[in-house]
Amino acid sequence: MAVEVKELLEAGVHFGHLTRKWDPNMAPYVYMERNGIHIINLYKTAAKIEEAGNALAKIAASGRKILFVATKKQAKDIVAEKATAINMPYITERWPGGMLTNFVTIRKAVKKMASIDRMKKDGTFNTLSKKERLQVDRLRAKLEKNLGSISDMTRLPGALFVVDIKREHIAIKEAQKLNIPIFAMVDTNSDPRQVDYVIPANDDASKSIDKILSYVTTAIAGGLAERKAEKQASAEGDEAPKAKKATKKAVAVSEEEE
Repeated sequence: MAVEVKELLEAGVHFGHLTRKWDPNMAPYVYMERNGIHIINLYKTAAKIEEAGNALAKIAASGRKILFVATKKQAKDIVAEKATAINMPYITERWPGGMLTNFVTIRKAVKKMASIDRMKKDGTFNTLSKKERLQVDRLRAKLEKNLGSISDMTRLPGALFVVDIKREHIAIKEAQKLNIPIFAMVDTNSDPRQVDYVIPANDDASKSIDKILSYVTTAIAGGLAERKAEKQASAEGDEAPKAKKATKKAVAVSEEEE
């Protein structure tokens, strides 16, 4: 995956925060200061995108899910679109407390959604009173809004990808507690030590978020394609001995008939 510094520049990935708001631990990724704003070193960003992309591709190839987290306005739609395109779970509404550390309870809530859907299919829903139907519909809508995007996540994710680690600090803490690798876009006002794979970047502009997410999801798609190819090769490999055996049997039968 080739990362073009020129593309990062055009997307405004290099714009950090005001110098007075910076976190000194981001110093290795800062190129210079201009008009009171820190400028991020895009060559380091490009290298970090490639490093993160390779690691994410391996996780995807292993069959584990990568959970995307971004609840800020300018990132929500981009993350939802990009994650959906590669069939990965995402949280773009409020982070449900205990999403990772109390995953069993979250799964129960997701199953509740499925049971409501079954009620509607088998006609049970229609036997409820008008008031009860209204309550069930409201519950279903609330669950869908908060958890619909993770309904296919049947076990803890193999990694988290976060946009704005300051805003998503609860998600970060839960992932740290469970030793789940954290990949993140980290701006100059945040502490990169909280993240396993740092991508120094402007996490406020939608263009910047879109550009980084494009690179990241392309890498994940590559890992998924690799997994699919391996599965096909394995299936074909299993079929070969069966075909050989069937051919031998057919030959033996025809010899007996003769």
